[in-house]
This record gives sequence, C-alpha cells and structure tokens, in this order.
Amino acid sequence: MGSSILEHFRSYSWLKRTFLVIAVCTFLSSSFLFLTPPGKYLREYLAKTVITTQHRDWAWIFVGAERRDQMVLEMQNLTEINSVEKQDLRAVQFNKNRSREGLVKVEDISGQFWKGKKMYVYDPRTIRVVVPAKQGEGERITSMVERTGAAAGVNGGGFNDPDGLGNGFAPIGAIMSGGEILYTDQEGSVPQHIVGFTKEGTLIIGKYTIDELLKLGVTDAVSFYPRVIANGKPLITSGDGGWGRAPRTAVGQKADGTVIFIVIDGRQAHSVGATLKEVQDLFLADGVINAGFLDGGASSEMVYNDELITKPSSRYGERRLPSAFLVFDHPDQVKVKNVWEGLKTIDPGGAYDHPEFLKEQAERKANPPKATATPKATTSTKPESSSEAVKNGTSNPPSGSDNGAVKPSPSAKPETSPTTSTKPSPSPSTGTGNAGTGSSSPGASTSSKPSPTPTPSTNPNQGQTNNGNPVLPSPTAAPTTKTE
Repeated sequence: MGSSILEHFRSYSWLKRTFLVIAVCTFLSSSFLFLTPPGKYLREYLAKTVITTQHRDWAWIFVGAERRDQMVLEMQNLTEINSVEKQDLRAVQFNKNRSREGLVKVEDISGQFWKGKKMYVYDPRTIRVVVPAKQGEGERITSMVERTGAAAGVNGGGFNDPDGLGNGFAPIGAIMSGGEILYTDQEGSVPQHIVGFTKEGTLIIGKYTIDELLKLGVTDAVSFYPRVIANGKPLITSGDGGWGRAPRTAVGQKADGTVIFIVIDGRQAHSVGATLKEVQDLFLADGVINAGFLDGGASSEMVYNDELITKPSSRYGERRLPSAFLVFDHPDQVKVKNVWEGLKTIDPGGAYDHPEFLKEQAERKANPPKATATPKATTSTKPESSSEAVKNGTSNPPSGSDNGAVKPSPSAKPETSPTTSTKPSPSPSTGTGNAGTGSSSPGASTSSKPSPTPTPSTNPNQGQTNNGNPVLPSPTAAPTTKTE
C-alpha cells in the first residue's frame, strides 16, 4: 500500500508534487498551532513579541484581533501594578571606602538566544542624563560621548517614532538633568514612569509625579518601563514577563550603590533577543535590589571608550535619540543645555526626512531592477498540401519592461504643539507614609521655571519609540503607543 502511494506520488509533475507538499505541511502546522496546547503557547509567544515592535497590529495573525487587544491590556495593567510601590531609599548603603581606580567595568554576557554587554558603574554620582546638542533632531550616543568626553553611555528614554524612522527629538514622558526639568509632557501632579537618580546616587524606578521627584532630590531622569525588581523583590514571578524576545536596555542598583547597565542585542542572526525575566534574573544573580528597563528595540546600545560595543538592530545603524545615561570622570563639570526651551512645535520626523531612508530610496530609483526578457513560444502551421512542404511560422522577439522603483509620496509632517508651562515647585511635606517621600531632599528646586510641555502627538497609536515596547495610558489621556 505504502509503495503504491509513493509510486503514484512520483508520477506527479514537479509542480504538482511541490503544491502537495506545501498543502500537507500547512495542514500539519496549522493543526499543531491551533489544535494543541503547545501550539497555542507558541502563537501567544509570537504575538507578544510582535506587540512590542512597531507593528503591533500584525499580532492578530497569531491570536486574532480580540485576543491581541486583551493581551495588550494585560501587559499594560501588569506594568501599572508593578510601578506603584515606592522605594525604600534607606535600602542603599553606599560603600564610601571603595577605591575609584576603575570608573566602570564592562563584561560580555550571553544566553541561549542572545548576546550582550553588562556595565558596572561603581559610583552612581558619575552618571548624568545628556540630551542632543541642537534643536530639531536627536543625537547618536557615540556623538554624545565624543562631544562631552564621557567614559561610557547607554540609551535612555522613549520618544515618538513615526514609521520607526523618527528623528529622535520628540521625547515621551519627562527628562531631567542636573536638577533641571528639560522636558515633560505631563503636569507636575500627574504620575509618570520614571528611571532616574537622586543627588546622592540612589536609583529611582517606578511611577512618580514631578513634584515627588523634586522632593526626593532626583536630579537626572528619563521615562520608561517596566519595573522588574522593587525593594529586593522580583516582580516577574511566573512566565517570561509577557513581552517576548527583543533587544533590551535595562538598569539596576545593588545595595552597596553599584549601578549595573545591561544591553542585549536582538532581532539578528547572532542574537534573537532576551525576555524580561531573563534580564531580571541577571540582575538578581548580581544582588540588585531595584531594576527596570530603558528604551529597547532598535534604540538599544552601549558605548565604551568611544566605541559602539553592541550591535543595534536598526538597518541604518545607530539611531538618533533624545536622551542617554552617560558616565563621567567629573560629572559636576558637565553642562547640559535645554534644547527644547522656547519651542512652539516639536516635529518627530518620519520617512519624509530620514536621511538614510531617503538616500536608500534615491539609490533604488536610480538603479531599478532589470527586467528579464521572456521569449514567447514559436507557433507553426501544418502544410496545406503534400506538395507544399513549406512551414509557415512566426516568432516574436523577446520583450521586456523597465520596472522602476516607485517613489513613496512624502507623508505629512507630524508635529506636537508644546505650550509653555511652569515647572512645578515642591510642596511642603505631607507625610504620605511611603519610604523616601514626605520630606524635601537637599538640592530640590523650590523656584519655578518655564519648561516645554508638548501635547501628545496627533496619532496616539503611532510609533512609541523605538521598536521597543507598548506605550501605557496616562491617567489623563488615551494610551499612546511606543515602539523599538
């Protein structure tokens, strides 16, 4: 029986055999994916990975639109829950007797599906937030490091990223440097996801208002999430964290004050990417007591000794970014200019003004793919009589066409329209009962200064930075999307 089926199969033409094999494989794979528990797990895993990219909508292919929306909501709710607990600032006891012979140390790290770098910063007071040098576009971290003389650096907070081709100049959330509020898109009483440092060097991660940050003495901060370790407790206790595999940038702090930055390469042959739990476990193994993530995806990168030592997943290499955490020998001498001050509108950029993308399109237009000539079959007619053994046939010469690349029409410039607002002043202590709050820290600003407060972009579901993660809803606005 088996041999007769095989012989029958061999009698098919190669085209018929190919279609039959494809049909059988499609049936078997579909049955596995949709009719078995392991298949369902795999589909949801793939959907989670897609949700954290610029192409969130495509996750419906694996789980359907209804389940996709439910998964997004679950991820957002978990992130909100994990951001609520306030930090115990007394948990960090700085080792003041440690030698400063080495400012930072960088190590290679790897897992089953990823490779990356781990950087130890032994004095957290050497870490500063740095922003671009000029208005209108973000800046690559290698440029920031070279310009400021920093020893090392990693990417910072998120930004509005249309088409994954944003110019890196429209931040999301808040940016603080040297005790100054350089940018915020929320009022001072609205909680935001924050990753920052106090004047004393304590890492602050969670959801805080600008007012609370000033009371805590936070000097340098950006906005991103999720938080994965709070006051020594891991927050991912089951599953992998729910965001699939992707390039990651994260920061944590040990009880002795040592700060650890982790950058994982992803979306490449040598490194697929890491899950949230894998990064959390790396921190736990080092004794980290507070940890959270910075912007990921194509923005993830680490620079050390003026060299880019990780491999960003963007096909254009390093991206222009709105903020970075840099490490300095003399951080007190670093002056960071507020490049958003005085702006009436902030253009996030996109395909219409991305230099590498436009160059790529111009090259495609100048060198369109060559068409292959396909000769037509020659037809012949039968002789009209036996006496006329003449073949009357015709043949057509090969024909071809130029298939030039179509130039995309430029999209309209998306812009945000900031309004001038007043920097919130810290209010007197009210004794909230949460450790680390309720008292004004030294260095907290008590004067008000104008700072740009842009309204959300015109399309709230477009491009949260960088390819990294879904954007969470703020208490006063509809959810925005991020994505790396």
